[in-house]
Parts: sequence; C-alpha cells; structure tokens
Amino acid sequence: VPPGGNRSQYEEIDIPVALLSYTDMLDIGKSFGSSVKGAMYAPNEPVLDYNMVIIFVMAVGTVAIGGYWAGSRDVKKRYMKHKRDDGAEKHDDETVDVTPIMICVFVVMCCSMLVLLYFFYDHLVYVIIGIFCLAASIGLYSCLAPFVRRFPLGKCRIPDNSLPYFHKRPQVRMLLLAVFCISVSLVWGIFRNEDQWAWVLQDALGIAFCLYMLKTIRLPTFKGCTLLLLVLFVYDVFFVFITPFLTKSGESIMVEVAAGPSDSATHEKLPMVLKVPRLNSSPLALCDRPFSLLGFGDILVPGLLVAYCHRFDIQVQSSRVYFVACTIAYGIGLLVTFVALALMQMGQPALLYLVPCTLLTSFAVALWRKELAMFWTGSGFAKDLPQPPLVIAPVSCPELPKDGNVPTSQQDTEQMTNPTLHAKELHGPTSAAEEQADTDTTMDQSEISIAQSEEPAGQNKDDLESKCLNAEQKQLE
Repeated sequence: VPPGGNRSQYEEIDIPVALLSYTDMLDIGKSFGSSVKGAMYAPNEPVLDYNMVIIFVMAVGTVAIGGYWAGSRDVKKRYMKHKRDDGAEKHDDETVDVTPIMICVFVVMCCSMLVLLYFFYDHLVYVIIGIFCLAASIGLYSCLAPFVRRFPLGKCRIPDNSLPYFHKRPQVRMLLLAVFCISVSLVWGIFRNEDQWAWVLQDALGIAFCLYMLKTIRLPTFKGCTLLLLVLFVYDVFFVFITPFLTKSGESIMVEVAAGPSDSATHEKLPMVLKVPRLNSSPLALCDRPFSLLGFGDILVPGLLVAYCHRFDIQVQSSRVYFVACTIAYGIGLLVTFVALALMQMGQPALLYLVPCTLLTSFAVALWRKELAMFWTGSGFAKDLPQPPLVIAPVSCPELPKDGNVPTSQQDTEQMTNPTLHAKELHGPTSAAEEQADTDTTMDQSEISIAQSEEPAGQNKDDLESKCLNAEQKQLE
C-alpha cells in the first residue's frame, strides 16, 4: 500500500521507497530462499517520448479529416435535403448550428461537470463511461456508414414490423453495421482497464466520436468561432493554472480529473481522452505503464474552426487556403504544447497554445485576402453571396390571349418581369435541344424569379425546384 500522509509535503521528502507486492515477495522467497539481497535503481526518464508522435498524427489527422468532411458535406446539404430517399439512413445528415447562447450554456455545463467530477468522481465516472460508449458507437456508425453503403451486398430490407426503429425497414447491411459498432463499444466497456490493448479501442472510438461531432456541429460565422475558442481558452487556463491556488491539495482540477484522482476508490479513468502508453525502453515501464493524454476538447474546439475555414474556402473558391493554413497552424500549436510539456514537466492546457495559433492564422489569411468582413460574418456563404443566376429553362408557350378584364398595362408589366418568356414568344416555338442550349448560355444573366413568371401548364413544381438545385450544385462545385 502506498504510504499515506500530507500530499502537499511529498516534494519535501527525499527518502527512497520501494514497493513490492505480496505475491512477488512470496515468489522471490520460493525462488531464492531466505538470503535475498535487493538494490534500488532509478533510471533517467527521457524528456520526450515517441508516443507524442502518435498522438500528434492522430490529433492533426482527426482535425484535418473532420474539417474536410464537414466542409464538403455542408456544401451539398441543401441539395441532399431535397433529394428524395426513403432510406432511414439519411436521417444522420442533419447539422446543428451553434449560437452564442448555446456557447454560453455549453461552457457553464462544462464548468459544472468538471467541478462535480472533482468532488464526486467515484460516482460520476461510470455515468461518463456509459455516455462515451453510447456516443462512440453512434460516431463509429456514422463514420463507417458511407463505406458500407458502397458494398453491393446486403441491400435487402427487413420485413414489415411494428418495432420502434425497425418499422422503417433498414437495410440488412446497415443493421449489421449497427450491431458491430455497439459490440465494439461494449468490448471496450468491459475490458477498458486492460492497459495492454484497451487503449487502442479507446483511441479508435474517440477518433470516430470526434469526427461525428465535427460534421454534426457547425459554427456559421468566424465571430462565433472566436467567441467559442476564447471562452474555452479562458476555461482551460483557469482550471489548469488558477485552480491549484483554490484547492486544499494544491492540485489542478483539470489535471486531477483527466488523470483520475490518486485517492479514487474505483481507480477508473475518464475515457474522454486520446491515450498512448510510453514507448521508451525504460525499466520503469515494467513497474508502471504511464500514458500520455490529449483531451477530446483539444481536438473538437479547433476542429470546428478548421471546418468553418473549409466551408468558407469552398464558397468563395479560394483553393482551400483557409483550410490548409488553419490545419498547419493547429499542428504548430500542438508542437508548441509538447515543448511546453517537456520544459515545465507538468500538465499543460493545450488550448492555451492551439487557440492563438488557429485564430490568428485564420484572421491573418482573411486580412491578407481582403475578405475579413465576409469571413467574420459568414456572408461568403451561398445564402448571402450574389448567386449565379438560376434560370429556368424557357418553355415554348403560345401567347396567352389578352383578357378583357386585365388592363393592358398589367399585361405589359408581366412581359417586363418575364423577359425570357417574352423573348421566346417573339422567336416562335423551339425544340427541347434549343431550350437546353438557351439554359446553358443564359447562366450569367440576371436571375429570374419563379414567383414572377407564369408557371407553365402541366409543369411540376418539384421538377423546377430540382432543376434549380442541380444548376446551383454545379456552380458551387
């Protein structure tokens, strides 16, 4: 049993102490008899370990892939929303726009949960583990579903039934994927304390969870990104550097909760981190298996900014300069975090270095490209930019007979507001091929409102909307 005492005085004690388990003592006694001599050896630990490289690759890769996926997916959102598909698997295409009120509520919840975990760790840790298993299985399903849908097998659907979820008749392959994802989460939940290999499953589930959150949560403006990152910057710094002056033990609340309290009765660890064991060949690894940790917040918070940069890149056609610059800035910020960790030999708030690197880089790129106003308010997006004209294919309609009850001035007004149809009437009927050619050549004319033009007889409104969306999608791409 480790010696007890006042934890604040541990640094003042310089008496070497070796701990030996009771079973090991019995085994030594059987092997060597009663005349056993021991010696103490303390090897020097390296400042940095190779596991930092693995954490760096996982973190930067997750941010880059998640930001790229979220940005590309958001461009096609309106197009896919109108595409009819009776499959149940299309319901995961919804996103959530984060508002300033949501940011404030989120930060208050984070502070409250962190304080509650500090005081009631042994009770709440199992709640967090359960939430992680559920969220990780959903994230893994969301990440693997696009690949499974490409498989030619298992497209058949289950029979009609009245069960809560199965009444939508999901495809067999998607049902098997859901079972697989839940099984992986359950395996991790059962064997989560196996230090030899459970960390691999935890990291895989954690990366899937982060990718799912990055493509689901969307920050619509750079102003919102700045607010979120700055508030969480203060939150991270406060709970790492300021709370040691407020706690009795002198320990940081953030570090204590992330690593697990040393006096915890359950010895459980929070799963909301990427963890990789030390990979050096130190003899101390035989006695203990220390891990290096990186919280999910250090991936998600800058990742939301990277996703915003990629969406803005696509909308203003900037060859992804914002996305690439912000991703590189994230990698540099993470490297600075590792250097600070090696120099100070204490837990570091990664957002202290990641937030300035990503925010300042994005701001500088927007200022350099003279797009700061659009970048700040998000006005570069398709709903606010002057859109390429969406011209409805002109149709050949006979000239409507003038109604005696309709004033001539009103008919002239209709012709003024519908120049395309008026021009087609002057040139006479045309073929379908000529109509399509006219559609292609009039893409750079002024947009003609559907509401202002006479609706062609027998023309389906949904077909017109589909043509508009297809033309807009081509122009955006």
